[in-house]
Amino acid sequence: MKNVFRALRISLFCAILAVCLGGCHGQNAISGFEPPESFDESRNYELTFWAKNDTNKTQVAIYQKAVEDFQKLYPNIKVNIRLYTDYGKIYNDVITNISTNTTPNICITYPDHIATYMTGANVVVPLDGLMDHEHYGLGGDGLHFDGPGKDEMVPEFLEECYLSDAHYAVPFMRSTEALYINKTFVEKLGFTVPDMVTWDWIWEVSEAAAKKEEDGTFTVNGQKVMLPFIYKATDNMMIQKLKQLDAGYSTDQGEILIFNDATEQILYEVADHAATGAFTTFKVSGYPANFLNAGQCVFAVDSTAGATWMGPDAPLCDIPADKIAHFEMAIRPVPQYDTSHPKMISQGPSVCIFNKKDPQEVLASWLFVQYLLSNDVQVAYAKTEGYVPVTDKARQSEDYQKYLSLAGSDNGEHYRIKIEAAQLLMDNTKNTFVTPVFNGSTSLRDAAGSMIETSVKLARNGKKLDKAYVKKIYDNVTSLYHLDSLQATAGTDPSSKDLGPLPVTAKLLIGTLVFVWIILAAYGIREIKHKKETL
Repeated sequence: MKNVFRALRISLFCAILAVCLGGCHGQNAISGFEPPESFDESRNYELTFWAKNDTNKTQVAIYQKAVEDFQKLYPNIKVNIRLYTDYGKIYNDVITNISTNTTPNICITYPDHIATYMTGANVVVPLDGLMDHEHYGLGGDGLHFDGPGKDEMVPEFLEECYLSDAHYAVPFMRSTEALYINKTFVEKLGFTVPDMVTWDWIWEVSEAAAKKEEDGTFTVNGQKVMLPFIYKATDNMMIQKLKQLDAGYSTDQGEILIFNDATEQILYEVADHAATGAFTTFKVSGYPANFLNAGQCVFAVDSTAGATWMGPDAPLCDIPADKIAHFEMAIRPVPQYDTSHPKMISQGPSVCIFNKKDPQEVLASWLFVQYLLSNDVQVAYAKTEGYVPVTDKARQSEDYQKYLSLAGSDNGEHYRIKIEAAQLLMDNTKNTFVTPVFNGSTSLRDAAGSMIETSVKLARNGKKLDKAYVKKIYDNVTSLYHLDSLQATAGTDPSSKDLGPLPVTAKLLIGTLVFVWIILAAYGIREIKHKKETL
């Protein structure tokens, strides 16, 4: 009998252990990632890399060359590129593939998106152990190429990839927003472009540019069309204005703070200037660069990465040559409330690695990610648009410094506005900021832009924005972007959510555990009865 009980106890222990180790509800088969001590170069690996380009053939060629050069250094690693033209499509495809365990190995994305990917257990690889690896870390002696050391990464950009408890990405390229100015029009209106533009100044000039002659043409350009101030990304507009005012947006834990007095005043401000025709947005009126280049806009706010489209000499101008106006261009940081303490958003793609069962495959992915940080890739990609390299190593390289020094020598690779846009960010890196990242931060960002768009549309339709309508806007975005549910779960552990039905293996193991308990109980009762009968 004792032997039976001993066997049952062992069985019970094994069942409990099996449940703990094998039936953890909601967890992936991968329980984490421990970097291998060495990379097995005797094996072959095949990696999938999802990247984004703006239908820019030069960028495509840079990706392809990066893969080819990397594969020459590591003939046992094959990298397959899948190119997208939109970060949103990458995000949607990753979310779909997480559920089927078919994520790519490497993905160019944004921290906001990574925060959502991370709600799945062990989906995204924390990179700190890899970055600090003795041989394969940043700038490690085990690399087949000259990669940047950790101290050669721009610290502000690397910090942007620290989410909650670790670095879950590395930066790839960085940009900010810039104010593109028709300096000729500004001076014609009797103003001088300052080194740092204020919101009061830009509204004053924009209102002046909205004035018409008796025949209906605009005074400043003599045309029937004039949209003085166009903002492309209104989510950034709202976020930056709130930051500059030290007003609430959200906390790192996901608490929604955007519904405040400052937001209300911003909506009144944009509605007032939209009502006079002085202000509009990309979603309402169209691409800012096209109006700017046609002499139908004085101010356009767009990413520094979009500099190659901005201005009469822009290499990627989208309008016919006979529609291009000739004027002097200037570029400045986005408008500020306090020019002595400028604040501008930092944006741009980062690179994350998705976890796989084979640690060697993950290490192979990390090697390729580091190659994307090498000078050859960083400098080449930065030259295509107004991006800046994310490493001091690339910035200080002879190749990049020569590129900067040739600003304005041609309207192609050395287009003046494009290089000035990059320089603008490098001069203001310490003035940049990023928004809190959490599961749902993308929805909050969309809501921020939607509020401005709605206010502009209302004003352009001749309606007055008042407190009642502001409340309606708040209610609409709360419902549309599920901000109420975000608020309800702010600060909670993602693992505490409902993870769906138990896996079949867990059910079987629990059933085994119940069966063992029944047998134990039966033998226990029988033992007690036996003792009573022998008394």
